[in-house]
Amino acid sequence: MGEAGRAEALARFFASWARLETDAFMRDGGRYRRRRIANFAAEPGVPGHVRGPHRPHFQAVVHNTLNGGVDRWFAAMEDEVAASAPLTALLDLGRSMAEALHGPQSWFVEAHQFRIEAAAGAPGFPTPEGVHHDGVDFVLIAMIARTNLTGGETVIEDDAGNRLAQFVLQDPLDTAMVDDPRVMHGVTPVAPADPALPSCRDVLVLTWKRGGVPG
Repeated sequence: MGEAGRAEALARFFASWARLETDAFMRDGGRYRRRRIANFAAEPGVPGHVRGPHRPHFQAVVHNTLNGGVDRWFAAMEDEVAASAPLTALLDLGRSMAEALHGPQSWFVEAHQFRIEAAAGAPGFPTPEGVHHDGVDFVLIAMIARTNLTGGETVIEDDAGNRLAQFVLQDPLDTAMVDDPRVMHGVTPVAPADPALPSCRDVLVLTWKRGGVPG
Protein backbone atom coordinates (compact mmCIF):
# COMPACT_ATOMS: atom_id res chain seq x y z
CA MET A 1 0.00 0.00 0.00
CA GLY A 2 1.47 3.34 -1.07
CA GLU A 3 1.48 6.56 0.92
CA ALA A 4 -1.76 7.77 -0.68
CA GLY A 5 -3.42 4.44 0.06
CA ARG A 6 -2.29 4.52 3.68
CA ALA A 7 -3.59 8.07 4.10
CA GLU A 8 -6.96 7.07 2.62
CA ALA A 9 -7.19 4.00 4.86
CA LEU A 10 -6.43 6.10 7.94
CA ALA A 11 -8.99 8.73 6.94
CA ARG A 12 -11.71 6.06 6.58
CA PHE A 13 -10.66 4.51 9.89
CA PHE A 14 -10.76 7.84 11.75
CA ALA A 15 -14.11 8.79 10.15
CA SER A 16 -15.78 5.72 11.66
CA TRP A 17 -15.72 7.39 15.10
CA ALA A 18 -18.54 9.65 13.86
CA ARG A 19 -20.75 6.54 13.61
CA LEU A 20 -20.47 5.24 17.18
CA GLU A 21 -23.59 4.61 19.26
CA THR A 22 -24.50 6.00 22.68
CA ASP A 23 -23.35 3.93 25.66
CA ALA A 24 -26.63 3.08 27.42
CA PHE A 25 -24.96 1.36 30.40
CA MET A 26 -23.74 4.40 32.31
CA ARG A 27 -24.93 4.08 35.93
CA ASP A 28 -24.13 7.74 36.50
CA GLY A 29 -26.89 8.56 33.99
CA GLY A 30 -24.40 10.14 31.60
CA ARG A 31 -25.03 10.29 27.85
CA TYR A 32 -21.57 11.63 27.06
CA ARG A 33 -19.97 8.38 25.84
CA ARG A 34 -20.36 6.65 22.47
CA ARG A 35 -18.72 3.36 21.57
CA ARG A 36 -18.49 0.21 19.48
CA ILE A 37 -16.65 -3.03 20.29
CA ALA A 38 -15.23 -6.13 18.66
CA ASN A 39 -13.40 -9.17 19.98
CA PHE A 40 -10.60 -11.24 18.50
CA ALA A 41 -8.64 -14.38 19.30
CA ALA A 42 -4.94 -15.05 18.75
CA GLU A 43 -3.08 -18.33 19.18
CA PRO A 44 0.63 -18.95 19.88
CA GLY A 45 2.68 -19.23 16.73
CA VAL A 46 -0.20 -18.16 14.48
CA PRO A 47 0.14 -14.64 13.05
CA GLY A 48 -2.73 -12.20 13.27
CA HIS A 49 -6.03 -12.00 15.09
CA VAL A 50 -9.33 -13.70 14.17
CA ARG A 51 -12.54 -11.82 14.87
CA GLY A 52 -15.03 -13.62 17.11
CA PRO A 53 -18.84 -13.51 17.22
CA HIS A 54 -20.31 -10.38 18.78
CA ARG A 55 -20.54 -10.75 22.54
CA PRO A 56 -21.09 -8.55 25.61
CA HIS A 57 -18.31 -6.77 27.43
CA PHE A 58 -17.96 -7.77 31.07
CA GLN A 59 -15.84 -6.33 33.88
CA ALA A 60 -15.92 -7.41 37.49
CA VAL A 61 -17.03 -4.78 40.02
CA VAL A 62 -13.54 -4.84 41.55
CA HIS A 63 -12.21 -3.41 38.26
CA ASN A 64 -15.14 -1.13 37.42
CA THR A 65 -17.06 0.02 40.47
CA LEU A 66 -19.41 2.20 38.39
CA ASN A 67 -20.47 -0.06 35.54
CA GLY A 68 -19.07 -3.50 36.39
CA GLY A 69 -20.85 -6.73 37.27
CA VAL A 70 -23.19 -6.93 34.27
CA ASP A 71 -22.98 -7.97 30.62
CA ARG A 72 -22.88 -4.80 28.54
CA TRP A 73 -24.04 -5.29 24.96
CA PHE A 74 -22.46 -2.43 23.04
CA ALA A 75 -22.90 -1.88 19.32
CA ALA A 76 -20.63 -4.02 17.17
CA MET A 77 -17.65 -2.52 15.39
CA GLU A 78 -18.35 -2.14 11.69
CA ASP A 79 -16.93 -4.97 9.57
CA GLU A 80 -14.85 -2.62 7.42
CA VAL A 81 -13.27 -1.09 10.52
CA ALA A 82 -12.56 -4.46 12.15
CA ALA A 83 -10.79 -5.66 9.00
CA SER A 84 -9.02 -2.38 8.23
CA ALA A 85 -5.27 -2.02 7.78
CA PRO A 86 -4.92 0.53 10.63
CA LEU A 87 -6.65 -1.71 13.17
CA THR A 88 -4.71 -4.75 11.97
CA ALA A 89 -1.43 -2.88 12.42
CA LEU A 90 -2.36 -1.71 15.93
CA LEU A 91 -3.44 -5.22 16.91
CA ASP A 92 -0.13 -6.63 15.68
CA LEU A 93 1.81 -3.91 17.54
CA GLY A 94 -0.06 -4.52 20.78
CA ARG A 95 0.31 -8.29 20.56
CA SER A 96 4.06 -7.96 20.07
CA MET A 97 4.28 -5.90 23.26
CA ALA A 98 1.93 -8.19 25.22
CA GLU A 99 4.05 -11.20 24.28
CA ALA A 100 7.28 -9.37 25.09
CA LEU A 101 5.88 -8.97 28.62
CA HIS A 102 4.03 -12.25 29.08
CA GLY A 103 5.24 -14.63 26.37
CA PRO A 104 3.17 -16.32 23.65
CA GLN A 105 -0.38 -17.00 24.85
CA SER A 106 -3.84 -17.90 23.68
CA TRP A 107 -5.20 -14.36 23.76
CA PHE A 108 -8.72 -12.97 24.08
CA VAL A 109 -8.60 -9.47 22.65
CA GLU A 110 -11.19 -6.71 22.84
CA ALA A 111 -11.21 -3.58 20.68
CA HIS A 112 -13.14 -0.56 21.97
CA GLN A 113 -13.89 2.57 19.96
CA PHE A 114 -14.71 5.43 22.35
CA ARG A 115 -15.98 8.97 21.82
CA ILE A 116 -16.33 11.17 24.92
CA GLU A 117 -18.40 14.27 24.29
CA ALA A 118 -18.25 17.45 26.33
CA ALA A 119 -20.32 20.63 26.42
CA ALA A 120 -20.17 23.90 28.34
CA GLY A 121 -21.16 23.12 31.92
CA ALA A 122 -21.30 19.38 31.21
CA PRO A 123 -17.81 17.86 31.16
CA GLY A 124 -17.16 14.38 29.78
CA PHE A 125 -15.51 11.63 31.77
CA PRO A 126 -13.23 9.34 29.73
CA THR A 127 -12.86 7.03 32.76
CA PRO A 128 -15.96 7.60 34.89
CA GLU A 129 -14.94 4.67 37.10
CA GLY A 130 -11.76 6.55 38.08
CA VAL A 131 -8.17 5.33 38.00
CA HIS A 132 -8.44 1.57 37.58
CA HIS A 133 -7.13 -1.77 36.38
CA ASP A 134 -8.92 -3.29 33.37
CA GLY A 135 -8.43 -6.84 34.66
CA VAL A 136 -6.41 -7.90 31.62
CA ASP A 137 -2.74 -8.52 30.86
CA PHE A 138 -1.98 -5.63 28.51
CA VAL A 139 -3.69 -2.44 27.29
CA LEU A 140 -2.97 -0.27 24.25
CA ILE A 141 -4.60 3.17 24.13
CA ALA A 142 -4.35 5.06 20.82
CA MET A 143 -5.48 8.65 20.32
CA ILE A 144 -7.70 9.18 17.28
CA ALA A 145 -8.64 12.84 17.64
CA ARG A 146 -9.02 15.67 20.15
CA THR A 147 -11.62 18.14 18.88
CA ASN A 148 -11.98 21.55 20.61
CA LEU A 149 -10.82 20.01 23.86
CA THR A 150 -9.17 20.83 27.17
CA GLY A 151 -8.25 18.25 29.81
CA GLY A 152 -8.04 14.57 29.07
CA GLU A 153 -4.70 13.85 30.73
CA THR A 154 -3.74 10.18 30.97
CA VAL A 155 -2.78 9.23 34.53
CA ILE A 156 -0.72 6.19 35.58
CA GLU A 157 -0.62 5.16 39.26
CA ASP A 158 0.55 2.22 41.33
CA ASP A 159 -1.81 0.31 43.61
CA ALA A 160 -0.90 2.57 46.53
CA GLY A 161 -2.15 5.59 44.58
CA ASN A 162 1.29 7.05 43.88
CA ARG A 163 1.28 9.07 40.64
CA LEU A 164 3.84 7.54 38.25
CA ALA A 165 3.08 9.54 35.10
CA GLN A 166 0.64 12.12 33.73
CA PHE A 167 0.58 13.14 30.06
CA VAL A 168 -1.69 14.05 27.17
CA LEU A 169 -2.17 11.85 24.12
CA GLN A 170 -2.36 14.79 21.76
CA ASP A 171 -1.92 13.82 18.13
CA PRO A 172 -3.53 11.06 16.03
CA LEU A 173 -2.00 7.66 16.88
CA ASP A 174 -0.16 8.92 19.98
CA THR A 175 -0.20 5.69 21.96
CA ALA A 176 0.11 4.56 25.59
CA MET A 177 0.87 0.94 26.49
CA VAL A 178 -0.02 -0.32 29.95
CA ASP A 179 1.08 -3.47 31.81
CA ASP A 180 -2.32 -3.71 33.48
CA PRO A 181 -1.50 -6.12 36.34
CA ARG A 182 1.26 -3.78 37.54
CA VAL A 183 -0.26 -0.30 37.24
CA MET A 184 -3.59 1.49 37.11
CA HIS A 185 -4.64 4.07 34.53
CA GLY A 186 -7.27 6.76 34.13
CA VAL A 187 -8.01 9.96 32.23
CA THR A 188 -9.00 13.35 33.66
CA PRO A 189 -12.32 14.96 32.61
CA VAL A 190 -12.59 16.84 29.32
CA ALA A 191 -14.31 20.14 28.53
CA PRO A 192 -14.72 22.27 25.38
CA ALA A 193 -11.99 24.81 24.69
CA ASP A 194 -14.60 26.97 22.90
CA PRO A 195 -17.97 26.43 24.62
CA ALA A 196 -19.85 27.39 21.45
CA LEU A 197 -18.41 24.53 19.37
CA PRO A 198 -18.74 20.72 19.45
CA SER A 199 -16.12 19.00 21.61
CA CYS A 200 -15.04 15.36 21.82
CA ARG A 201 -12.18 12.96 22.53
CA ASP A 202 -11.87 9.89 20.28
CA VAL A 203 -9.69 6.94 21.29
CA LEU A 204 -9.16 3.27 20.49
CA VAL A 205 -8.51 0.89 23.40
CA LEU A 206 -7.22 -2.64 22.76
CA THR A 207 -6.84 -5.22 25.54
CA TRP A 208 -5.17 -8.63 25.64
CA LYS A 209 -6.15 -11.25 28.23
CA ARG A 210 -4.45 -14.63 28.36
CA GLY A 211 -6.46 -17.85 28.25
CA GLY A 212 -8.34 -17.48 24.99
CA VAL A 213 -12.01 -16.64 24.49
CA PRO A 214 -14.03 -16.83 27.75
CA GLY A 215 -16.66 -19.55 27.97
